[in-house]
Formats: sequence, C-alpha cells, structure tokens
Amino acid sequence: MSDMAAESSGIDRIDSEILSILRDDARIPYQTLGDRVHLSANAAADRVRRLVRNGVIRRFTVDIDQARLGRDLEAVIDVRAGDVDRFRRGALTCPEVTRLAHVTGRTDFQVHVHVAGTAGLNDLLQRFTTEFGASETLTTVVLERAR
Repeated sequence: MSDMAAESSGIDRIDSEILSILRDDARIPYQTLGDRVHLSANAAADRVRRLVRNGVIRRFTVDIDQARLGRDLEAVIDVRAGDVDRFRRGALTCPEVTRLAHVTGRTDFQVHVHVAGTAGLNDLLQRFTTEFGASETLTTVVLERAR
C-alpha cells in the first residue's frame, strides 16, 4: 500500500505490516504477530480488532487447495450473458467457481474456476450456456500462478 493511501485510510506502517502478515496467515497467534511487528500480543490483537472494526479487514477466509479436491485445472473464463442476473445466480451455485467478477468491456463477467481436467471444464462451459444463459465464452487456462 502506498504511503498516501495508508495515510488516507488511517493506517500506519505497523498496520500495513500486520495486513501483509495476515494476508499470508490469518490464523497466526497474536503473540507471534506481535513479535514480528515488535508489539506485545495484546497490542497486536488491539490493532487487528481496530482494522476489523474500521472495515479494513472485511473477513478472515481459508485458502483451499483445489487440486486436493480433484479440481486440478484452473481457468479464467470471460462470459457474455444474455441475462446478467440469471448468469450470476447460476454461476454462484457452482462449487468450481472460485471468483466471479461483473466487469466492463466486451464481456459481462470474468469467472475464475477450478475444475477436474478438461472434461470438467467442458461440463462447466456447457452449464454456463445451457443452464445459465451465457451467449459467448472465452477460456484461458492458467499454467502457473505466482503468489
């Protein structure tokens, strides 16, 4: 986060360090967090609670290893939908969909998915068109992910 952005959001350098650490491990004990940013466990916990209260931290989540669930192929699908609400509702019911963004430009959605190989991708694309009303899709397979 830039210094200007940090100042305007009311967070300081230590808060930025805490956010960076929590991004990698949201379950880190407050004692360990405090040690890493040179604060007591109570002071670190107070800062995290303040970041939550102020809406900087919206939620704590889990990072699922999709491959261990049999979903070894990651793809990004650009979707043009005839009925945006119908597509959104349908796509959000699919466990393979890990992120759905309504976007500007030529397409309506960018959908991040994890599927069981090319057969799983084909099945999902069929559902997008037949069940959820996608009129056009453009699929990009993710070869490698950094961070």
